[in-house]
Amino acid sequence: MRSTTAFPTRYTKTQMPAPPPILKTDDLVFLRAAIAEAHAAEAAGEVPVGAILVGPNGDILARGNNRVLRDHDPTAHAEIVALRAAGQALTNYRLNDCTLYVTLEPCAMCAGAILHARIARLVYAAPDPKAGACGSVLSVLNHPQLNHKLEVTSGLLADDCSALLQNFFRARRNAAS
Repeated sequence: MRSTTAFPTRYTKTQMPAPPPILKTDDLVFLRAAIAEAHAAEAAGEVPVGAILVGPNGDILARGNNRVLRDHDPTAHAEIVALRAAGQALTNYRLNDCTLYVTLEPCAMCAGAILHARIARLVYAAPDPKAGACGSVLSVLNHPQLNHKLEVTSGLLADDCSALLQNFFRARRNAAS
């Protein structure tokens, strides 16, 4: 006898509803720790972006915040600072099975470093409509021709992180005028 069960409607890629973000147990805890790093960057006069690198066992391996101005280094973004510190701590540039938490969508440079380090998962809060390389402007991560794929979760605490950045740049503009 033939089943009369109705199959769900097929969606095209553009029609398919967006899935809710995958929220792991400690995502908000680690993202709040990244926000604390962003505040540390802001206190030092840097753009307030923070990052936390968590190992497979759930321990924080490294922290980073923007240090571009302090270090006179265009590569000293929060993600790179955290990746470097984790590599030193593990004595390995491969950071397999680690999760990176960032307050702002990574740029192309940082996305490339994340891929090269073989990060398993990226969680970022606010999208970056000017330089984001995880879908906002570019799609560097999970490009079909690359050999490393990672899980990406975005949007958690996005309003908080966006407000932090907007307030920083508003204060900077007001100080300049």
